[in-house]
Amino acid sequence: MKKFIIRHQNKLMAFLLLLIAIIAVRLYPHPPLSESFTFSTRFYDEKGELIRMTLASDDRYRVWTPLKDISPDIINGLLLHEDQWFYYHIGINPFSLVRAFSATYLGGGNRQGASTITMQLARMHWRLNTKNIFGKLNQIARAIQLELMYSKEEILEAYLNYAPFGRNIESIGAASYIYFNKPPSEVNLPEALTLVVLPQSPTYRIERKTGLAGKALIKARNKLFERWQQHYEVDEDIAALFSQKLILRQPEKLPFKAPHFVNQIIQNQTSKPYTITTTLNSNLQNIIKGQVNLFIERNRSKGIQNVSIILVDTQTMEVKALLGSANYFDPHIQGQVNGTLAKRSPGSTLKPFIYALGIDQGILHPRTILKDVSTDFGFYTPENFDLNFRGPISATDALIHSRNIPAVTVASQLHHPSFYQFLVNSHIAKLADEKHYGLSLVLGGGEVTAQELVGLYAMLANQGNWQPLKFVKSDDQDKPEKQLSPEAAFMTMEMLKQNTRPKDILSKMQRNVLPVAWKTGTSWGFRDAWTAGVFGHYAMVVWLGNFDGSGNHAFIGVNAATPLFFNIIDSINGYYPNLREPNRTLPTNMKRVDICLTSGNLLTKWCKAKGKTWFIPGVSPIKPDTIFRPIMIDNKTGKAVCPPYDPKTSHLEVFEYWPSDLAAIFAKAGLPKKSPPKTSHCALTQNYLGDPPKITSPLKNVVYQFRSTKQKNEKISFTANSDGSAKSLYWFVNDSFMGETEPHKAIDWVPTESGTFKITVLDDMGRSNTRNVKVELLN
Repeated sequence: MKKFIIRHQNKLMAFLLLLIAIIAVRLYPHPPLSESFTFSTRFYDEKGELIRMTLASDDRYRVWTPLKDISPDIINGLLLHEDQWFYYHIGINPFSLVRAFSATYLGGGNRQGASTITMQLARMHWRLNTKNIFGKLNQIARAIQLELMYSKEEILEAYLNYAPFGRNIESIGAASYIYFNKPPSEVNLPEALTLVVLPQSPTYRIERKTGLAGKALIKARNKLFERWQQHYEVDEDIAALFSQKLILRQPEKLPFKAPHFVNQIIQNQTSKPYTITTTLNSNLQNIIKGQVNLFIERNRSKGIQNVSIILVDTQTMEVKALLGSANYFDPHIQGQVNGTLAKRSPGSTLKPFIYALGIDQGILHPRTILKDVSTDFGFYTPENFDLNFRGPISATDALIHSRNIPAVTVASQLHHPSFYQFLVNSHIAKLADEKHYGLSLVLGGGEVTAQELVGLYAMLANQGNWQPLKFVKSDDQDKPEKQLSPEAAFMTMEMLKQNTRPKDILSKMQRNVLPVAWKTGTSWGFRDAWTAGVFGHYAMVVWLGNFDGSGNHAFIGVNAATPLFFNIIDSINGYYPNLREPNRTLPTNMKRVDICLTSGNLLTKWCKAKGKTWFIPGVSPIKPDTIFRPIMIDNKTGKAVCPPYDPKTSHLEVFEYWPSDLAAIFAKAGLPKKSPPKTSHCALTQNYLGDPPKITSPLKNVVYQFRSTKQKNEKISFTANSDGSAKSLYWFVNDSFMGETEPHKAIDWVPTESGTFKITVLDDMGRSNTRNVKVELLN
């Protein structure tokens, strides 16, 4: 042995160096075989259903599939059909090469191939021309290179992902998804063997319209099946499948759902994942698409031919359905434009947020009475859509009936933030300077997209918190941005729920009609018709119009967009009969109070219309009712009686005291109010109402000092003595309503800053007492 080593040491050293070189080549990190190709991206809905497969950058359908995710039937069939000695050779099969060379170049017969799987991979990977002998030698060298650099499993995996499968389909993954609508791990034996024989003859005839396989393809598959039966046992039920028609789905039949939705994801991609699970719900998308098709067909004669819709789950902010246009493939309506991203005039759909800001800033509560009268705001004189005025109107009615004057009046009082600042804070993009709009922004002078608008309505459902829309499933949670208080969001939603929905056939068939908080909008020139709202745990925006901006008198929100809006809701409710509103937590800093509906102020004995409203203690502007006032009238003269008075010769009457501008509206409407009698001739005011309440705490001429470190635990109790006729006492701090108590009971107030405060107590008879108190918060 020693002599043998000495005699052949050079050869042994050369062999050792060669072995080391081979090991080094194998261990040296190599780029993955997938690196040279780009691949298709598959988009799935939230339930895992394929909704789109895109082309790779070279216009091929190509899906990389790991070897472990490929059916063993495909792998075994491939080795049986292509390369039985794959696991034993070094990339070439010498016997096959000699046989093919003899037949092709010496025998003068037809050309024969001798390519192993590795050689075929080398040809595809390096795009080699193997039609001449020099190209063939290059292929052999490259095949050996692949064997040195990669494992057998890596080579087999790469081959299956490089191989052509007909038309512009490459890779086993793409072929399996396209032809059989399933991943390559789930194909049955007939499907597996069909895929195996395709790479050798990817031009096998397949009828494009029907997908029916030609005779040559069926013959090749069945021939391979005969060989398969010699090596593997086959169940009779599986064998019977080979006698059935072979139908392969063609690329034209691939799913192409929600094209605008998927296109937006593609445009916003920063990375290039090959599998994307989206937030889309295919059922909801189909429901909306079906309702739109029916709606367009019914209303085409009116010139209504295009629609954009977006539906969002307010609990997750995931976009569940999106229709960018009525028909993606219709060039006459510019169907490929995503209308949910188009900046359009929102009409009155932004008004709810004016009232929400007004609630937050102490300007109003849901039953505050506003004036719907002709008003000049400097250089701006708005009008109502119907060119009429309704006089006194509650904030709720003004909102749901879309009265312009009250909305502009409220907006003119907003500050920190203004309405413009609120929109900017809520991510409404590309707004011009605030001075450019002025108060016209209230009535749709700016522009928003349907996606921006649905985000605002989702904010109302989410207690005033804004969050971005989600198109792709992700565990990432965006931090909510607080734009409104939970109280203002809740009250605004309750106001919008008072909007009466139109009655139609679908709604009459519903057993459980969902409450809907909704608002319409119509832009100037009848260019846009909107309906936006919240139902169940969804927010939805429906837009009708033309992408070229042309107007149509049919584009009125309540007449055009609203019927479609509710048809969609009813269809969703019918498909999901258990759809309910989520259990939303009632905001804690909010109470109900009895009010006089006529004035929107606190209820007195003299009010003729009683109701309730939500209010925020210390914020909402509730004050004593002054519309209804009792006056003692002389029985004979009909004039006011000066005290003291004789009950036998006089009687009590209640009169309505309206401002002159509202009185004029009543008169114009044919409802003139009776003028209250004059009492200026009386030296004393009438005192038949009894004594007003008298504040007993806080004390007069006392400075209340508190330590700021103990502020939460230190408070001032409000108490008052009242007349026996009083049933309730209402307390105010600087005209902000604090709460209601029974006579002789206290209510506590925790001051938050130093200063002098006006404390007012009012009883339910309209009598009041006021006292100033000074508070100092010490460090």
